[in-house]
Amino acid sequence: MSEKKTIGVLTSGGDAPGMNAAIRAVVRAAIRENMNVVGIMHGYNGLLNGEFKDLNERSVSDIIGKGGTILYTARCLEFKKAEGVDKAVEKCKEKGLTGGIVVIGGDGSFRGARDLSVKGIPCIGIPGTIDNDINCTEYTIGYDTALNTAVELVDKIRDTAQSHDRCSVVEVMGRGAGYIAVNVGAACGAVEVITNEMPYSIDSVVEKIQALQKTGKKHFIVVVSEGVGGSVQMAEQIEDRTDIETRATILGHVQRGGAPSVRDRVIASKMGKHAVKLLSQGIGNRVVSLKQDQVVDYDILEGLDMKKPYEVELHKLCEELSF
Repeated sequence: MSEKKTIGVLTSGGDAPGMNAAIRAVVRAAIRENMNVVGIMHGYNGLLNGEFKDLNERSVSDIIGKGGTILYTARCLEFKKAEGVDKAVEKCKEKGLTGGIVVIGGDGSFRGARDLSVKGIPCIGIPGTIDNDINCTEYTIGYDTALNTAVELVDKIRDTAQSHDRCSVVEVMGRGAGYIAVNVGAACGAVEVITNEMPYSIDSVVEKIQALQKTGKKHFIVVVSEGVGGSVQMAEQIEDRTDIETRATILGHVQRGGAPSVRDRVIASKMGKHAVKLLSQGIGNRVVSLKQDQVVDYDILEGLDMKKPYEVELHKLCEELSF
């Protein structure tokens, strides 16, 4: 009789709504495959420190709708060094993680998963980040919830901007990509969307607002991606040059929180099951992805090296309709 496999699951990097749904799927799919599951607390940091928690079907009851991650997450500089990876391998062997590890996180987390795979601990990555900035997948867990949260907040900001004839410069998350900004801008009817992917100048923003003023428009929303930054300075320049009272609002980490949307719960569940299927077959060094709404997987480095196009046509649509 073959030895019953044990797999680990961890969350790493920034938290994202839907991570708990993915954890639940991993645990229950693994039990279906007759495998034991160990939760690794606080990401790779917890792996190095031996922070393990045995999980079963009841451990993940009622977490599908919770934001954050029940396994917690943390940054781990030690794991970026070869010595840290070797230490992690030893911890896996001590705990008997013969089946490998499911890593839920972003591209930095996946590079760590590859390092472990090379050392004989098969790892599968599941993309969990609100920024949707992992190249090999059309969708990352947490993105839809973050979009809906941001849109709800911008709509509230619009109400007060309209009441006071103001301009509001709203900075949304997306340190390395403008996907949140362009979708929120399109959904909220922003007069301008500013991301690193498309050329812009404060002069053109001011000129556009001034032109719209002449048509009788009195309140304005400008959406700025976190990667661009400088929202407060932009607001000051707009106010100085248009005489419109202008406020800057940085939405920040509120976009990470809250109950995951239906889409995030469903995609997380599909990806979690797929990850377990790969490990049950002894396959590692893969990242689970969504392509044309189908769950697929790629070699980790191959996936990270892919190029993901920016939504240029959507950005142009924002510009065309913002008058």
